[in-house]
Amino acid sequence: MIFVCAGSREYQFNRLFQKMDDLIEEGTIREEVFAQIGASGYQPKHYRYRDYISNDEFNGYIETSRLIITHGGTGSIVGALKKGKKVIAVTRLSKYGEHVDDHQKQIVDVFSKEKFIYGIQEMEELREAIAFFDKEPCNIKKFEKESYILKIIDEFIRKNL
Repeated sequence: MIFVCAGSREYQFNRLFQKMDDLIEEGTIREEVFAQIGASGYQPKHYRYRDYISNDEFNGYIETSRLIITHGGTGSIVGALKKGKKVIAVTRLSKYGEHVDDHQKQIVDVFSKEKFIYGIQEMEELREAIAFFDKEPCNIKKFEKESYILKIIDEFIRKNL
């Protein structure tokens, strides 16, 4: 199963959910998909979804999914990595009205450079990202507490608030 999550903030992420429908319709994705779509106005046609789910439900979907596709929020990324999940993080971009600025780009870039996740910005990259995780073995590092990535993100957030 693939779990797609957009967080609980007031920002839409319609282009992600539309692309998921496209990939299912064309046959690129053939497995079950569940999405937490948050404030997005787009209603998926080819997979189950809910606007918001409880923390217990969220953790349950993380546990039972083979792949997590998430927005570039640190909480969603770290939560999935701590459970040993494969993660594709899709950056919300201000040019699409998905956030007020492009801070998620820096977050996703740091996690990607450290090889913890597969990070993308544009939806044209999603097919390739999913295919990457269908190959074995994949070149993604296990998330370990000793990593300095959280320190970098924390410092970035503190400097930019």
